[in-house]
Amino acid sequence: MYIWKQWKKPKTKVQNLRKLGVPDKQAYQWGNTRLGYWRVAGSPVLSCSITNEKLARAGYFDFPAQYERLRQLQLNG
Repeated sequence: MYIWKQWKKPKTKVQNLRKLGVPDKQAYQWGNTRLGYWRVAGSPVLSCSITNEKLARAGYFDFPAQYERLRQLQLNG
């Protein structure tokens, strides 16, 4: 949701979705949607194009990996 909100304008959303490999028609539809940020964040389009691995490579905090580390420490500790 944070990334989707940063893109602000529909034109920027469409361009960035295309860069992530979303087909043109689908990028246009989702880039111009009137759904709220949370609804779009949970959509299949963003779930497939902005993955946790891509977020981690971009420098965002990796919540799933941190959770697994803490869980392993708790189980082994």
